[in-house]
Amino acid sequence: MTAIKHALQRDIFTPNDERLLSIVNVCKAGKKKKNCFLCATVTTERPVQVKVVKVKKSDKGDFYKRQIAWALRDLAVVDAKDAIKENPEFDLHFEKIYKWVASSTAEKNAFISCIWKLNQRYLRKKIDFVNVSSQLLEESVPSGENQSVTGGDEEAVDEYQELNAREEQDIEIMMEGCEYAISNAEAFAERLSRELQVLDGANIQSIMASEKQVNILMKLLDEALKEVDQIELKLSSYEEMLQSVKEQMDQISESNHLIHLSNTNNVKLLSEIEFLVNHMDLAKGHIKALQEGDLASSRGIEACTNAADALLQCMNVALRPGHDMLLAVKQQQQRFSDLREHFARRLASHLNNVFVQQFTQALLQLYNRSYFLSVPGHDQSSTLAQHSVELTLPNHHPFHRDLLRYAKLMEWLKSTDYGKYEGLTKNYMDYLSRLYEREIKDFFEVAKIKMTGTTKESKKFGLHGSSGKLTGSTSSLNKLSVQSSGNRRSQSSSLLDMGNMSASDLDVADRTKFDKIFEQVLSELEPLCLAEQDFISKFFKLQQHQSMPGTMTEAEDLDGGTSSRQHNAGTPLPVSSEKDMIRQMMIKIFRCIEPELNNLIALGDKIDSFNSLYMLVKMSHHVWTAQNVDPASFLSTTLGNVLVTVKRNFDKCISNQIRQMEEVKISKKSKVGILPFVAEFEEFAGLAESIFKNAERRGDLDKAYTKLIRGVFVNVEKVANESQKTPRDVVMMENFHHIFATLSRLKISCLEAEKKEAKQKYTDHLQSYVIYSLGQPLEKLNHSLKALKLG
Repeated sequence: MTAIKHALQRDIFTPNDERLLSIVNVCKAGKKKKNCFLCATVTTERPVQVKVVKVKKSDKGDFYKRQIAWALRDLAVVDAKDAIKENPEFDLHFEKIYKWVASSTAEKNAFISCIWKLNQRYLRKKIDFVNVSSQLLEESVPSGENQSVTGGDEEAVDEYQELNAREEQDIEIMMEGCEYAISNAEAFAERLSRELQVLDGANIQSIMASEKQVNILMKLLDEALKEVDQIELKLSSYEEMLQSVKEQMDQISESNHLIHLSNTNNVKLLSEIEFLVNHMDLAKGHIKALQEGDLASSRGIEACTNAADALLQCMNVALRPGHDMLLAVKQQQQRFSDLREHFARRLASHLNNVFVQQFTQALLQLYNRSYFLSVPGHDQSSTLAQHSVELTLPNHHPFHRDLLRYAKLMEWLKSTDYGKYEGLTKNYMDYLSRLYEREIKDFFEVAKIKMTGTTKESKKFGLHGSSGKLTGSTSSLNKLSVQSSGNRRSQSSSLLDMGNMSASDLDVADRTKFDKIFEQVLSELEPLCLAEQDFISKFFKLQQHQSMPGTMTEAEDLDGGTSSRQHNAGTPLPVSSEKDMIRQMMIKIFRCIEPELNNLIALGDKIDSFNSLYMLVKMSHHVWTAQNVDPASFLSTTLGNVLVTVKRNFDKCISNQIRQMEEVKISKKSKVGILPFVAEFEEFAGLAESIFKNAERRGDLDKAYTKLIRGVFVNVEKVANESQKTPRDVVMMENFHHIFATLSRLKISCLEAEKKEAKQKYTDHLQSYVIYSLGQPLEKLNHSLKALKLG
């Protein structure tokens, strides 16, 4: 163990200016034995630091490494486990308890004894020793406490002390002066002994020679001691005098501390009171405005808005810890809650009254405007002419302007009482849906009357009363009877259902009038919907963001929609749900627009199936415009749904014309010239080119052209094959020449291939007719045609 101690001192502690005092070989209790050493050390420099160091032998060699060190002042308890029986276990209580098992009880006792001595000398008995034998502690102090604490006996603490550099140098110089210092150690020791005796004798003689000076020195020391005693007496008296002064100063210091503490507390209390007063005090003017403010005047609305904002700020103030336990704060919060409830009820009641008042006023205006339309026995067309009923929708801007004054109050109501806010929303939708339903139905009734002209004419199309509903079939097809080239069609109800008139004989002014009326209807509906949607967003404080095209699904009615079921009353909606709420409110308010538009489209298609061309172009343009503004808006979605119906009617019109071509039957007694459906195609193409000029949906027309021209080609050949009075080549030549001339005049780009095909068919059948039908009398003409062809 001594060798290990010297090795640890040399390798670990000397480089760190530490001295190793005690060592014990230990392992942790209850674990696999991994031996290590606990070392008690002190530093060589002052102030002295005492440590307990854990040293472990390296697994890869014979050297030792320092693992962990604890300051001895951090040691609270030393538990030897048993003070009577020998037990190698002991515990050291640092920041946690470390349990150790020493290799022997003797090493354990020696280590604990060293710790006890260091505790006595450097820590003033700070460490508690538990279950340690008193005999072991008594052996550590053989002659009393003072000797161990202040005696300075280093040898009692440390058995080994290295030579310092000065001592090593002196020994080397002395050994160099003696030749046999190493070879004959005994002679060298005797020589040193003799020299020491000579020095001791010289010291004794010097002491005896200076006896007189020593006596004088002793007298001086006695006098000095007497002076010291007198000084001590004076100092004692001074100390007694200062003791009372010290007590008074301590009292003054304590009093000053209490005064400072009181001032600090007062400043903090004043700060808290100022915070509560500044943030939770509502002005009397605001309270009066909330309780009695006039919600009908602009000045009163502004005062109520400012008061509501101030109340909301007071209620939402972030209280500091402990404020909510103050009785005054609780009372003020309750007062604020009562004010909020009272004002919310008053505001909701007033806005409901405003809704009712505006609804009643609008209905009166509507009744005055449409009085003569609903009087039995009156001719509605003459009434319109007499009273100049215009095709316009009532303007709701004054109502919106009056309600927008309450927009900030609605925002306040939304954030404070969502239940009442939701109730106002439903009431507004109920009133507006009834109002708009009446206005829109009357508006469409006027549009239908203007389209059909007189009441008698309108009855032919199934118009009854003010609802404008259609009865019977929306389109009726009759077979064509081709009687002669001069009378191409006697009945063509696929294009016209007004008497026995052909589509080519229909007055162009009627179609132009229909186009203008339909455009006027869409132009009136578009700003109405956009204005209402903008008002809903601003008044009800609902954010509307544009969505990507294609994300809009079929809208649900608000009464059965998912939004009303997913959110509880009193909980504000997130942004995505607010967008859905705007859309659903618009659907609820304008639920009659789409059915009325579909009825109007059916009427236009029944009047003249060619009207589907006008409607397709106009509706496509308005849908494109609405999608550019907001592709997810109610207007864009509704017009898109109606556009599907218009496109379906357009496709039906094309299909009906093709079926009409297939059902054509010729008279066996009559000659065949230009077939009716060829003339109808010319009329259709000319009308379509004028309507679809610069239109957005040109592709739909091109597809219709392709279907129609194929039907014309097929059915021309069919009629030519069935003709008995007129040669086949003549029918083919005449009709394909007419088709070629029509396509050349109209210059339809998608029918270039069909134009060439028509020209080819016309040329082929012309040649065939000349060769095979006219015969030999025209032989020279035949040769001339061949020569022209070759040339």
